[in-house]
Formats: sequence, structure tokens, C-alpha cells
Amino acid sequence: MADPRGFLRYDREMPKRRPVPVRLRDWREVYEDFPHQKLHKQAARCMDCGIPFCNNGCPLGNLIPDWNDLVYREMWHQASESLHSTNNFPEFTGRLCPAPCETACVLGINNEPVTIKHIEQEIVDRAWQEGWVKPRQAAVSTGFEVAVVGSGPAGLAAAQQLTRAGHRVVVHERDDRAGGLLRYGIPEFKMEKRYLERRLTQMELEGTEFRVGVDVGVDVTATQLRADFDAVVLACGARTCRDLPIPGRELNGVYQAMEYLTLANRVQQGDMDEPGISAEGKKVVIIGGGDTGADCLGTAHRQGAVSVRQLEIMPQPPDERPKMNPWPTWPMIYRVSSAHEEGGERDYAINTKEFIGDDRGNLKALATVYVEQVFNEDGSMRFSSLPGGEQTIQADLALLALGFTGTDSNQLIDQLGVQLDKHGNVARDDRWATNVPDVYVCGDMGRGQSLIVWAIAEGRACAATVDARLTGKTDLPAVVTSSSLPLR
Repeated sequence: MADPRGFLRYDREMPKRRPVPVRLRDWREVYEDFPHQKLHKQAARCMDCGIPFCNNGCPLGNLIPDWNDLVYREMWHQASESLHSTNNFPEFTGRLCPAPCETACVLGINNEPVTIKHIEQEIVDRAWQEGWVKPRQAAVSTGFEVAVVGSGPAGLAAAQQLTRAGHRVVVHERDDRAGGLLRYGIPEFKMEKRYLERRLTQMELEGTEFRVGVDVGVDVTATQLRADFDAVVLACGARTCRDLPIPGRELNGVYQAMEYLTLANRVQQGDMDEPGISAEGKKVVIIGGGDTGADCLGTAHRQGAVSVRQLEIMPQPPDERPKMNPWPTWPMIYRVSSAHEEGGERDYAINTKEFIGDDRGNLKALATVYVEQVFNEDGSMRFSSLPGGEQTIQADLALLALGFTGTDSNQLIDQLGVQLDKHGNVARDDRWATNVPDVYVCGDMGRGQSLIVWAIAEGRACAATVDARLTGKTDLPAVVTSSSLPLR
């Protein structure tokens, strides 16, 4: 362990965010550099807790106490090796994961938990700076060929593991660049795309081939794919956006969040000077209070919105854990992201009933009503409108950030003949296999909308299964822990 009394000597401390007026002028990440001396103290807070629940809180099974101790002892290279032994892309999770490991930290029972996520990010950033992260090429080729469909975190993890096992791996991506939602869904201020680019370069040097602009099921049939490859890994994600079919949905100015975020990211990629959908000079309403809504909020601020209001149908969460939500479960509490810190209003327990337009078919307002959460006798939940809770909200732009309902690769699914489960995800057994021989699925496509850490964990485990199926054995790790974080 690190300092036996570190958790008593030092308080939790995180990097400061750049001043709001400064960071709103650019799209760079929001955090300032963190002094090395302070990071050393944060690693020292990792206590000898006996049973490290943080390991189980992380689906990847990250060896968190191990690399905290190594950071404390200034053994950075060893810390990087320990970190990479369970996580292919810690710079992604260090920036984007909500850190279920921290909510499971034993210190968090009656104190502030260890800053696990930030220490993880500092380790991998140091590893890149020192040149320790290098391509790892397989010593021997197996002669087998594997197709991975989709280049989000699940597909990338599966592809890298299989390439390192000696297989020829070809990643098929329908977008013009690899990365999936890491590329076009995550704003630059949350993760600069240079981190993605250098990992893709590493993978290419290891031998992974990327074929972008290829829509499997359209440009390449499923029959062709199965004929050309010994195994197929489906990692297409869950990109069907949940809609809001209410009057006025067809008005100009009402868009899905992913339409909006993709265009904003394309501007940052240099594909266009101005996005096709912009918040500049507009009154913006975001429907949905989750991470995607916060991404839209930060993007709207940087584009120069006149005002931004975020609506959530659920009641406002409490500031502290309720008794029915004890440690080490994921705490359903009120949180303030960097985007919320930048401005805008948040409104809870409010439902949108209608989009109101002008005589030219453009959005001008939303008809809303405050609601009460009601539980039926069978335990099901519904929302009841509150008398007098009606409100009209002026808006020029409405963004739907209501989550995702499943994969949108319907032609591929139909051609392959894979079965779906009751939630509309691709069904798989406990070995990641679909009902079609040598076709596997991992990540959101099989799990449903979830977190980046689950995607990477499933990609790694799926790769181990495919490797064992092709060669009769595998040395690839296949651990996916039972996290305390619920699906969402």
C-alpha cells in the first residue's frame, strides 16, 4: 500500500477547472495541470482496506491499489504497465468514465474517496510523454482473419486484443473516420481527439487494418463478410436515438442531440467552417438531463447561445446518498458537471407536451407541464401532471437528449439472421456468441446503452472468446467484474 496514514493526512483534491470565461473561448479540455506533489498525496490516500471494493466497482477489474502504490513510490513505468494490463485505453476512461470505482472506494464510506480516475489519467499521460506506450506486435501470425464491425471503444478493444494475439483483424466503420461516438459524439472539451488519433496510430502499427466509409450490410453484405473472415465481432453500438413523438416534432429547430453534436465535432475536425445546426444567437432548450444533455449544454455555450435551459422529467436528485442507496452502489445524487458550471438553467420534474411553431414552420416555444412521479400498486412508475403546472418556454432550438433504444444496423442484423433479446439488443450467450456460428457481439450492441468502461471490458472479454474458438486456447484476459453501477 501507499502511506498507511495518507487518508488521515490528506484531503481529496482534484485539478482546477479553467475559468469559465476563458474556456468558453475555445474547445480545449477544461482542466488545468495538476502539480506532481499534489498527485503524490492523492495516491497516498489509498488505504489498506483489506478488500478493495474499487476492483469490483470497475468492470475492467483495474488493479487500482497496485498502481496507486506505484505512483506513491514514483514507480511510474511500472504503474503504466499495471494500468495497461487491464485497460487498453486508460486515457479514454480517465476522461470519460463516471468512475464507479470511486463510488465503491472503501474510504468513501465516511470520507471523500480516492481520486482514482484522475490518477489513472495522469499515469497514462505520463506514459505517453515518456515514450513508454509503443506498438505491441504479435510474435507469430495465427493465419486466422477476424472482422470487427464498429470502431467505438468495444470494437477498438476487441480489435487490439485480437491483433496482439496474432490474428489479422480488419475493422469496418461506416463513418469516414474511426472512433464511433468517441469521435463524433464526445465534444472536444471532454476529450480532445488527439488522444484517439494516437491510439489509432498505435493500432495500425500493430497490424490492425481500418476500412472507413464501409457500411456493412450495404457496401459489403453479411454473406461476403462471413465468407472472407473466420470470425465476425459485432460492435456497432446502440445508436438509435429515443424520439419524442409529440405535436410539432416536425418543426425546423427540433433535432436529435447526436445530429447536433456530430456537426459540432465535424467543425472541430476541420470538415466545415460552420455547423449545419448551431446554437449561436438562439434560445436553446435541451430535453434530457443526462451526460448527452450536458454535452449539448457545453457545446451550446461555446457556440454563443443566448440562453440554455435543460429539462429533465425525473425529480431533482438529493445532494447526499439516500438510505435506500447505500455504499458501494452507484449514488443517485445531484451532480454539477463542467458544462453546468458554465451557465444555463436546469429544470426538474417537467414534461414537454408540444413543440409550438410559427407560420413558417420554425420552432418558437415549448408547451410544458410540471409532473409528479407516481408509483402504481404493481410497482410501475408513471408521471402525473400537476394542476397549474403548465408553462410555455420560448425556444429557437430544441435538442432531444433522451438516450438510445438499440442498434441502428438493421440491414446487417437482417442479413446475418442474428436474434434480438426482449430489449431489442443483439442476443448473446455468456461467451459473447450470437445464434449465428462464429458471429459474436460486445458492447452496447449486445448490452444496451451503457458506459465506456463496460464497452472496453466487453471488447476485451469477447476477444478472448474469439481467440480461444479459433486457436483452441487463449492467453488473453477475459475478466468482466460485476460492477455496482446499474445499466442505463
